[in-house]
Amino acid sequence: MDMSFVVSNLVLLLKGAGMTVQLTIYGIVIGTAIGFLVALGKISGISYIKWFCSLYTWLIRGTPLMMQLFVIYYGLPQVGITLDPMPAAVIGLSVNSGAYLAEIIRAGIESIPKGQMEAARALGMSYGQAMRRVIVPQAYRRLIPPMGNEFIALLKDSSLVSTIAMVDLMRVAQQRYSVTLRPLEIFGMACVLYLLMTTMFTILFGRLEKRLSVYE
Repeated sequence: MDMSFVVSNLVLLLKGAGMTVQLTIYGIVIGTAIGFLVALGKISGISYIKWFCSLYTWLIRGTPLMMQLFVIYYGLPQVGITLDPMPAAVIGLSVNSGAYLAEIIRAGIESIPKGQMEAARALGMSYGQAMRRVIVPQAYRRLIPPMGNEFIALLKDSSLVSTIAMVDLMRVAQQRYSVTLRPLEIFGMACVLYLLMTTMFTILFGRLEKRLSVYE
């Protein structure tokens, strides 16, 4: 293997990996906000909000991420909404992860015994105060493992944004392959970078889970 070839292409692949991590962080942060609101909507007593949130999770979880990206990037221009690859990728990843995170957060909230809410309401707290001060602080520790898994899955699924011309790690690998015609080295290096990133974040979430479990 020509090491000079590996080094020269590794620099470009590392830049693509940086964009992959950036997209994943944007997607998980915005997706968490979406997921939290949807989770609250699904456990609310307002029927039309509950119905809308259930429709959202059913629709997004039941269709492929690639199809959702195509609709956002290629379909929206037909109705007058044109997005660059970066915002289209962020919106697609955020909306997709939000649906999965909504179910994770809903399950975490519902895992807290109902007596906790009843006790908080008996103390004079409103529903919002009870959620903010009693339920959510107990639930978020239980959410770290499944949310860590969702982050890792989103990191790998972000490779699909290459289909809408977003220059992430996968797109850089495809571009370098088309120039060098050496798939083993190019895609092999990309695989190693994906493996290193997923391993690093797996360790990070594992340590975070272990630290928070002390307070459980």
